[in-house]
Amino acid sequence: MRPDRFTDSHVLIFGGNSGIGLAAARAFKAEGARLTLTGRDQITLDEAAKELGALALRSDMAKPAESKAAVAAGVAKHGAIDVVLVNAGIGGFSGVAELTEEFWDGVHGVNLRGAFFAAQAALPHLKDGGAIVFTGSVGSIMALPGNAAYAAAKAGLRAAARIFAAELLPRGIRVNVVSPGPTETPLFNRNVGMGPEGVEALRREIRAAVPMKRIAEAEEVAAAVLFLASREASYINGVDLFVDGGCVEL
Repeated sequence: MRPDRFTDSHVLIFGGNSGIGLAAARAFKAEGARLTLTGRDQITLDEAAKELGALALRSDMAKPAESKAAVAAGVAKHGAIDVVLVNAGIGGFSGVAELTEEFWDGVHGVNLRGAFFAAQAALPHLKDGGAIVFTGSVGSIMALPGNAAYAAAKAGLRAAARIFAAELLPRGIRVNVVSPGPTETPLFNRNVGMGPEGVEALRREIRAAVPMKRIAEAEEVAAAVLFLASREASYINGVDLFVDGGCVEL
């Protein structure tokens, strides 16, 4: 922890009320940031606001107008933005033969379309020299059966993030992706089409498949987010940093 890295910085986190987003919010707060958080669950938003002194706003990233309103509210409260973390996402499994248009659109509406327009909404209020971090996934490049919709959305987000990085260079804004491997978050337990027994079976399979033989904690991914958002990563732009226990690399 570096208490000086984000002193007086305004950090906006889309999806900051649970999982990786909340872990990142806690870490940013510990390093001096002022926080604006969004999410869909009012209860966890209220808890995060109380714990962190954050402006916590109910906002569905699948609805770009709500993301734009959240940005405006955050700026009105905390001023121009220094760091944006686009973290909100949904999961779900469906085989390609059974995958419906509604399922596809639901996943992409948040994980790709929603993420893109959330970041876009922040651009007019993001300081030159600031940073954007997108939460991607190792699923973007791993061929996991049943994961077509999610994988395609995260692969699209990875591509879009690289275009953000190229286009924002004149403003000195760095844009990077952190792609977690299996991570213990509420999302892990909310995979559409998979019940509790299926989730636990998946958890066992994943532990066995990960080279490090364990599932990550949200705080481990958050540490990578803070690094890429900080001045320590001042010469890093357009990367996709895998925090995955060696799933992709080994």
